[in-house]
Amino acid sequence: MHDERRRIEERVERVHNQRIKPAIYSATVPFEVEAWQASGEPVSFEEAAAARYTPFAMDTPWGPPWGTTWFRMRGQVPAEWAGRRVEAVIDLGFVGDWPGNQAEALVHLADGRPLKAVNPLNQYVSIGNPVAGGEEIDYLVEAASNPDILANDFAAPTPLGDVLTAGDKPLYTFKRADIAVLDEEVWHLDLDLQVLRELMVHLGEHEPRRHEIMHALDRAMDVLDLDDISGSATAVREVLAPVLAKPAHASAHTISGVGHAHIDSAWLWPIRETKRKTSRTFSNVTSLADEYDDFIFACSQAQQYEWVRDNYPHVWSRIQESVKKGQWAPVGGMWVEADGNLPGGEAIARQLIHGKRFFIEHFGVETKGVWLPDSFGYTAAYPQLAKLAGNEWFLTQKISWNQTNKFPHHTFWWEGIDGTRIFTHFPPVDTYNARFSGEEMDRAVRNYQEKGGGSRSLAPFGWGDGGGGPTREIMERARRLADLEGSPKVVVEHPDEFFAKARAEYEDAPVWNGELYLELHRATYTSQARTKQGNRRSEHKLREAELWATTAALHAPGYAYPYEKLDRLWKTVLLHQFHDILPGSSIAWVHREAEAEYARVAGELEALTAEAIAALGGGETRVFNTSPFERAEVVRTSEGAPVYVTVPASGSAPLAAASRPPQPVSVSGRVLDNGLVRVEVAEDGTLSSVYDLRASREVLADKGNLLRLHTDLPNYWDAWDIDKHYRNRYKDLLEPEAVTVVEEDPLLGAIRVTRPFGKGSKVTQTITLRAGSPRIDFETEIDWHEAEKILKAGFPVDIRAPHSSAEIQFGHIQRPTHTNTSWEAARFEVSGHRWVHIAEPGYGVAVINDSTYGHDVTRTVREDGGTTTRVSLSLVRAPRVPDPEADQGMHRLTYSLLPGASIEDAVAEGYALNLPLRVADAAGAPEPVVSVDGGGVTVEAVKLADDESGDVVVRLYESRGGRAQGVVRTGFPMAGAQITDLLERPLETVEIDGGVAVSLRPFQVLTLRLQRAGAQ
Repeated sequence: MHDERRRIEERVERVHNQRIKPAIYSATVPFEVEAWQASGEPVSFEEAAAARYTPFAMDTPWGPPWGTTWFRMRGQVPAEWAGRRVEAVIDLGFVGDWPGNQAEALVHLADGRPLKAVNPLNQYVSIGNPVAGGEEIDYLVEAASNPDILANDFAAPTPLGDVLTAGDKPLYTFKRADIAVLDEEVWHLDLDLQVLRELMVHLGEHEPRRHEIMHALDRAMDVLDLDDISGSATAVREVLAPVLAKPAHASAHTISGVGHAHIDSAWLWPIRETKRKTSRTFSNVTSLADEYDDFIFACSQAQQYEWVRDNYPHVWSRIQESVKKGQWAPVGGMWVEADGNLPGGEAIARQLIHGKRFFIEHFGVETKGVWLPDSFGYTAAYPQLAKLAGNEWFLTQKISWNQTNKFPHHTFWWEGIDGTRIFTHFPPVDTYNARFSGEEMDRAVRNYQEKGGGSRSLAPFGWGDGGGGPTREIMERARRLADLEGSPKVVVEHPDEFFAKARAEYEDAPVWNGELYLELHRATYTSQARTKQGNRRSEHKLREAELWATTAALHAPGYAYPYEKLDRLWKTVLLHQFHDILPGSSIAWVHREAEAEYARVAGELEALTAEAIAALGGGETRVFNTSPFERAEVVRTSEGAPVYVTVPASGSAPLAAASRPPQPVSVSGRVLDNGLVRVEVAEDGTLSSVYDLRASREVLADKGNLLRLHTDLPNYWDAWDIDKHYRNRYKDLLEPEAVTVVEEDPLLGAIRVTRPFGKGSKVTQTITLRAGSPRIDFETEIDWHEAEKILKAGFPVDIRAPHSSAEIQFGHIQRPTHTNTSWEAARFEVSGHRWVHIAEPGYGVAVINDSTYGHDVTRTVREDGGTTTRVSLSLVRAPRVPDPEADQGMHRLTYSLLPGASIEDAVAEGYALNLPLRVADAAGAPEPVVSVDGGGVTVEAVKLADDESGDVVVRLYESRGGRAQGVVRTGFPMAGAQITDLLERPLETVEIDGGVAVSLRPFQVLTLRLQRAGAQ
């Protein structure tokens, strides 16, 4: 029997590939082709149409890396083809087996209207079905010669990732440009065979259905006339019809197919190319919708829609029509599919706000779910933020990539840090580029974890990243699998319908609490440090600009709140939070442009903040505090002199010495002492002691601020991964070039340590202790020239800490410091935002940063039985793929050690380090726009309402992890107050009694909309 099965399988495979597939197009005539190579960046259709073209022959190389070649294709449909289905078939010389990340093109009619794209697995453009015969065809084809960055399978660096280094050697050889007759009967036979062959292979050896299909295929090959494929195709299909008609079992798993085209907003191509990728794919999708009434396409990322709206109005109008017909489903409700860990809390809120508003405004559609299939883990803040934006469900895929532990659910309730739950699904098909293959259908059923509780799953289908999205072949597979014995049932439907059905049948689905940690791609917390720093600083500068613009709008006559500028700048920052930009996993071109964009954003925001403060009037030098906490600290004047000041939260104060200055800082040799802590710097430049004078205890258990250079060569995916074996090989940097006292003032003392190392690299650190604060700052300059290394800064602390606490969006998360199970052991590198805190009862320490995210916390036992808990910040890496020069050059950052810190201290100092006090000339500034009486109630954002009503919007959250009560007071008379959702839509009216009383559960986020008395 085994030999017979193999004989039949081999027979069918050969006939299928060598006879049937070549017969799909039964007749062809070539186009006359001319070409014009655009120089530099892409040009408009009008410029291309006016260019001078030269004759171009097939089998000719074309396309330098990142170039654009326009092809003019002219031809005529033969008169004898009247009544047939005729298409243009174009093969640009596609290579490899991945349909994205290579050549692709958009076909325009002669009048400039985009018609459809051609991609590796979608090479046709419909001419007519049927044609009349004699039609004149005139196309202008915009072809992008994007290089295949994956050609070496991430095994070797490539210069192709930047137009500046890619060279100009042609990448592709044009293979085909024909007008062709599609033999529909042969085409359908091809699909019948594909579906049946794949189903047969994945059925069990002892299942009768497998053998039934096998013998039907054998009989079909007997009927096929190898000399007349077209003429015998109908008879062959009749043999196969009975096995294709057998219905699925009543208990068969149901797969909800959703058309999809995952297009990375940048990755192995720059943003400018994504703008063209979206137009190509979206033109394909709208064309497919015209062919298949039952087709539904789900598409996220409002930013990509906006690009198409602004650059391809004809494609945009087709999208609008498809939405009206119910075939196009805007989903996700985010500006881009952002990274799931690194954006700040307010940034994730704005992702949801801007995304949902775009779809409401342009389509009248309010999305119901978060569609985020491809991010590298997901913050436990998501359930609450998603629900506050009006979402009902959450979809992702990436956790199936776990290296160590298989995630135990596919359909479940995800519970966030505040207790909010959202209905969540991971497609068990384990891909967001499904094509309904037999292997995928088998995997979806085998994988599904909720058997017995649920009976359905979702499968996003279609080629992404320039592959052109769903194809007619995939739709035909779905139709054949709708009700087929031996296979799960496939129904193409809107994701909202899937989630409604899945929840209805499994309301009591299991609950997963906390973060969705991806046991892979952990280096994305660190790679491309300047990109991450640009994001962090942009988020805080946006907060600052909004606060002082709101202050000026309320109190400075004639000042106009810069709605448009802030909206535009927010959207720029949100775009760069895309899950291959902010994580540092894109080509050099992307990160080069990101750094330039962040510099531009910083400049504009600095100007907006300065304008707002200037609008308050001049007259005295004041200190402005954007932080939500009152601050008493040392600030430098414009001349550089240190002054100790006290400034209210979200307010300002005169630049004048405090009436009761703190104990001065003493500097003695390599010892800094301010009466709160005493810091001793060893000869090797590490900290030999940090003694907390308030608690009378040593903080360190070993060398503090130990810089450790590790070898960092992961098994795969250089920019993405850090593998656990990196810990096994390292060098401690213990040979400083100089250790020098550089500040000796009653208000601050500082020691500078300079360390050359490696291949011409150097770290210069200024260790600073200021009067009145236990915080020790390490202002760090890294001139980095290493390859395949990672630099970490470690603090071994004399604390027995069963867990660490790391700040995430709108709160913090606790992670065990032990490795009792494989789940804990897999978390050897984790992410956090502004601080990490470790504590034992009665005492804690925080490590604070202004731009890093990756860290690890380990625990060891000393010889005396005491426990050392080590916090190590990941400062900079040096991967070589996909950017061979990643992170090379200068980095400037600051991190801090805060002895004797509570969680509340960590929160306050995290804000302080990231929001430096600002010294500026201003009049007697007004009271803060908002202030809060009550611990734990923390202000995250202050702004004017987006509807330009003049209302003030305040976003608060509980930051300590417990219950909190407080009163929100304003620096302006209030006429009313409402609790709103994230989109500033009212949920509840609240009373005003000298302020707004709030009561928050742990980590609860609350948005208040405050109406001003007398405002128009």
